[in-house]
Amino acid sequence: MIPWIKKSCLLLAATWLALAGFAQHNKVEIFHYILPEFTDGTVLLKSGVKQRTQLNYNALTEEMIFDQNGKKLAIGPVDQVDTVYINDRKFIPFNKKFLEILYQNKYQLLSEHRCSVIDPGKPAAYGGTTQTGSVTSYTSYFSGGQVYELTLPEGIQTKGFTIYWAKVDGKPEPFFNLRQLTRMFKGKEEAIKKYIKENKVDYEKEESLIPLFHFLEQL
Repeated sequence: MIPWIKKSCLLLAATWLALAGFAQHNKVEIFHYILPEFTDGTVLLKSGVKQRTQLNYNALTEEMIFDQNGKKLAIGPVDQVDTVYINDRKFIPFNKKFLEILYQNKYQLLSEHRCSVIDPGKPAAYGGTTQTGSVTSYTSYFSGGQVYELTLPEGIQTKGFTIYWAKVDGKPEPFFNLRQLTRMFKGKEEAIKKYIKENKVDYEKEESLIPLFHFLEQL
């Protein structure tokens, strides 16, 4: 077994009870991995050692997972990792998680992949359901390591979402809207607001944010 590998931790499952999830009509899609399948990638350690393996990022547990002979394990210790490469995508460790680098030059644009999930609950009166008292049944879904598979038990609802980070001066900082990002660039606010308005920059779309960061390089 590779020495920097640790078994995937299952203790986070119960904390997801408070998070919201959404179901699609007549079809349930699973979003707790950012890729549809495990893909060849490379883990570069700070020691310089490189390890090729099948990789995917679990947005539910916020761990970089690799497949070892059908068994899903999490890469760790995270602080010993320099960069993870999956195809043309790059991920760096930060606060014991991984951020994906979307743009890197003078400034950095990074994305934090997250996932919300809700337990389907137990049957209630009048044909409804309730999440009250469902902790035991909910955590049992994950006791067999199913959270590390590409599919979750029937009835579990998930929805992926992204939190964007910007590295302007020092450590990366999250921004939850374009106004917060603009405030990071003191003295350049008016030029940024004008660009955002003229180019209809959309916070929800990374393909809209990347050109904005290219523009910021020119200021």
